[in-house]
Amino acid sequence: MNHSIRMHVDGSAAEILGGIWADAGGANNIPEQLALKMRGPLMPSLFRIEDLATITTAATGLGAAQFAQIRGMAQQQVSVDSRHAQAAFASERYQRLDDAPVIDESRLLAYYKTKDARWVQLHTGFAHHRDGHLQLLKCAADAGADEVAAAISRWQAQDLEDAMAQRMLPGVKMRSRAEWAASPQGQAVARLPLLEIIKIGDAPVLEIELGDRPLSGVRVLDMTKVIAGPVCGRTLAEHGAQVMRVHAPRLPFSRPLVIDTGRGKRSCHLDLLQADDKTRFTELLGGAHVMTQGYRPGAIAAHGFAPQQVAALRPGIVCLSLCAWSHQGPWAQRRGFDSLVQMASGIAAAGAQALKQDAPGPLPCQALDHSTGYLAAFGVLMALAHQQRQGGSWHVRVSLAQSSEWLNRLGCADTLSLNPPDASELSDLLGTAQTPFGHATFIRPVAQLANTPGYWARGSVPLGHDPAQWLASG
Repeated sequence: MNHSIRMHVDGSAAEILGGIWADAGGANNIPEQLALKMRGPLMPSLFRIEDLATITTAATGLGAAQFAQIRGMAQQQVSVDSRHAQAAFASERYQRLDDAPVIDESRLLAYYKTKDARWVQLHTGFAHHRDGHLQLLKCAADAGADEVAAAISRWQAQDLEDAMAQRMLPGVKMRSRAEWAASPQGQAVARLPLLEIIKIGDAPVLEIELGDRPLSGVRVLDMTKVIAGPVCGRTLAEHGAQVMRVHAPRLPFSRPLVIDTGRGKRSCHLDLLQADDKTRFTELLGGAHVMTQGYRPGAIAAHGFAPQQVAALRPGIVCLSLCAWSHQGPWAQRRGFDSLVQMASGIAAAGAQALKQDAPGPLPCQALDHSTGYLAAFGVLMALAHQQRQGGSWHVRVSLAQSSEWLNRLGCADTLSLNPPDASELSDLLGTAQTPFGHATFIRPVAQLANTPGYWARGSVPLGHDPAQWLASG
């Protein structure tokens, strides 16, 4: 049986979560064990960030509690404080190393105005994207923002967006909600559910070694990057899963995000373009219960690891596919990031209008990334539960664009008068760990289970820190 989780929008956070839980095939008794503490909005936004953060983090707690029960553990209460949930949505902002902020400056990542007085955003977080944008604009390799702004001012917004897409460069023009709804990609996304949990093959129930945590014995191959996918793996790790993040050394990465999303994980270097590494990856897959990937649709499949192929290699596995623009529509193959989805889907334009300004008004945090990451973890947890109850191989699908559609439909909270909290105001939510990077301070896990509280068994490690093999237990 497949589960298509609708974009529930009516009612309180608890009522919306109940609808999502029912759609996903959750056990009827678990929501009664949920305790939500709604503290009010924490960050300035036109949108319902508090509800988004509380619902998605609580969903992962419910999923973990249900999986624990399936494995014979006692029923337990799940508690979520909305202030904590909202702080976690900006976890990368609040982390510290040796009491100093962890910052990754991205040259030229900004909003620019075009010849037809429209706004565009170039995403230049990775050097090869930045260099590609500069080549397209015929700017010098060391060009500054002023030179880039001058070049963009000679383009029509749609022409520039089309040129960026043709070159597979991440960048979009700002659209109103109405413009997005009328676009082919907006229409494709509007037809999709919030997320899907799909049975893709028959398989026996997989044996998972029991332990003292909900996900003890569950092994996760984490083939994700940036924020959303890594947040999913970090969430599974906080409930005891052995998560192995796989990274190809040739690919770019953000050090601050590796530190923020790497808690609880192991990390190895494998490149699927190398025959020996591909063989080793296949061997790891043979012992995995979950494989998560956060690349554009078809990118991992091109190496022979589409969900159906993975299920043939490892019957009973749960596969997660996470992307920016969804698996449907003409933009499915485009590169995308949280801020670009905000620009394209009407969120940044709505913020500008609410602030009575011409320039884009983005969300106060990477809410699409974080909500999608928690929804992905929830989908994986529910798929694991279905696998343990009825067998089968399973495929979970989520995207930033679907989360954006849901946030738009949730409606407005209009808390623009707030100021984002300083890290010093969140000291009660912080944890610490000694890591190879230094002494780390971070936002602790949000969803707390009464008997098996979430925690990360190890601090973050550099990419490639560990051998490409599973631990004997855990």
